[in-house]
Amino acid sequence: MAAAAATTTAADRFEPLDLRQVKVGGEIGRRIEVTITNNLLVLDADRDFLAPFGAKDRDGGYIGLGKLIDATARLAAYSRDPRVLALKKHLVERTLASQEVDGYAGMLAPEHRVTRLWDVHEMAYLLWGLLTDYECFENGASLEGARRLGDYLVAHWNRFPADRPDQTDVATHVAVTGVERAMLALYRRTGDPRHLDFVVRTRALPDWDLGIVIGRRPLIEGHIYAYLCRCLALLELHRLRPATTPLRQPERALDFLTWNDGLLITGAAGQCEIWTNDQDGRGDLGETCATAYQLRLYDAFLRLRGEAPFGDLIERTVWNTLFAAQSPDGRRLRYFSPVEGARVYFDGDTYCCPCNYRRIIAELPQMVFYRTDDGVAVNLFAPAEGQLELPGGRVLRLRQETAYPNDGRIELRLEPEQPERFGVQLRIPAWAGGATVQINGKAEPAPATPGTFLTLERTWQAGDRITLELPMRWRLVEGRQRQAGRVAVMRGPLVFCLDPTQNPELAGLDAAELGYLALDPASLGEPEPDDSVRPGGLACRAGFWKAGFSLNRQHAFKLRLTEFPNPSGTATYFRLRDYAAAQKDELLDPATWTGRTRKDTP
Repeated sequence: MAAAAATTTAADRFEPLDLRQVKVGGEIGRRIEVTITNNLLVLDADRDFLAPFGAKDRDGGYIGLGKLIDATARLAAYSRDPRVLALKKHLVERTLASQEVDGYAGMLAPEHRVTRLWDVHEMAYLLWGLLTDYECFENGASLEGARRLGDYLVAHWNRFPADRPDQTDVATHVAVTGVERAMLALYRRTGDPRHLDFVVRTRALPDWDLGIVIGRRPLIEGHIYAYLCRCLALLELHRLRPATTPLRQPERALDFLTWNDGLLITGAAGQCEIWTNDQDGRGDLGETCATAYQLRLYDAFLRLRGEAPFGDLIERTVWNTLFAAQSPDGRRLRYFSPVEGARVYFDGDTYCCPCNYRRIIAELPQMVFYRTDDGVAVNLFAPAEGQLELPGGRVLRLRQETAYPNDGRIELRLEPEQPERFGVQLRIPAWAGGATVQINGKAEPAPATPGTFLTLERTWQAGDRITLELPMRWRLVEGRQRQAGRVAVMRGPLVFCLDPTQNPELAGLDAAELGYLALDPASLGEPEPDDSVRPGGLACRAGFWKAGFSLNRQHAFKLRLTEFPNPSGTATYFRLRDYAAAQKDELLDPATWTGRTRKDTP
């Protein structure tokens, strides 16, 4: 069946590059590489993922095969690694071979299909993964398999029990997470109105109006991952039908995160997978699935509106919570990444969080450069190369050179096919007051305003060089709610934490006691090398006083702080003797966000 892509009616301001048009180095590139070599390629895919779909004898459960196909297809397209290409081919062929005549692709016995948790969820991501394979490799068999599976869902949806939420204490939109996005993606490929009708009428997506449900209550309607996945479906439907698709739900989620204490300092959100706003930093904080979908939400808003703070949110979340969800060598993954107390790795390779981690890592290359109506935008700072077509049809190659976030110097080299006038947009982080820009060594007079994209428009020619300098000052960011009266230590996008194993004098103190230590802001000096999180990473030393009422000038401890993804980090917030040194989190300040109005989030 030939693909008939549906027409998009609402244009994004930014368009991501094809995965094959960008290569990323630095820590982002290293994380992609170790995810491939030390995680993806060492999985037992036949035993853990594929075998249940061949047997089809289960009465429930979840594996995440579709998520694995999606991640593998993207990583294969990006890396062109023969081993990843072979794994992708194997996963797709085995999955299609297990698909039944009626289109069903899953692992449940016939009497349990559609009706049991999490069968629709599994099918939705199988559909999505097959479409990713088609998108990346134009595999017609994958598109046909996706079409058949989508048709199966449409034809058998009436089997989904209306009273399922009462039976399972799981709301329908949570139980079928991903189905609306998958069916919209299928509609964009086939143009079949039944697939769109399923989303608009059967699932009534435009009418969805659920407030932020705080706490793990029956129906778990405040499940962040499920909530944000449906928000993304709304954003995608808005692109197709902007006049009839309100964005109140994605806006509601964004408002809660940024203006109603839903977001923690590291970019993490929620306890036990659910919306929370008390800023509790312990335990089951920051589910990796939620982190992945927060990043997708920020990216979707960035593409739609072209506003720099969305890039700031991406950056902070990637460098802190996302990378903390993976061991530095890439093999082990976490379900949660707390800011206080011990962090625990998940003991398996299947299920949603490990699979969603692989997926979002595979998507990061497309968050570096974006094509715009009049040129290119630079969002993430990392050693990277990109290629895109300019509005006039000629090719622009660009190369980004930087040691960021070790320092704030970013150099962008442009190689247009011939001299041409176009715009280059540079994200100026909201924390980067005093940023400067040079073009070919000459200072650019246009102000680099924090929290905006600086647009440089001129006739560019091969060899032109843009140099951005971002001041990298220490920031002591004030805590909120349960963290009130304490501060987190930041430099650029990085949050720093305390690892007791690197500070033997702290032996015997738990995370709560460590959080009572008082930091001396004047003692923070230049960062020093540290390889505990990443090659060439950073640490810093600072003076601390013991908890209590002493006013001794001499520090009780000279302690070493490391980057937040340090697996042994247990404390992130500290007291100050004089809280005047604290500053507000710039990403939570309405003044940072132009075009948005602060409001309560129902």
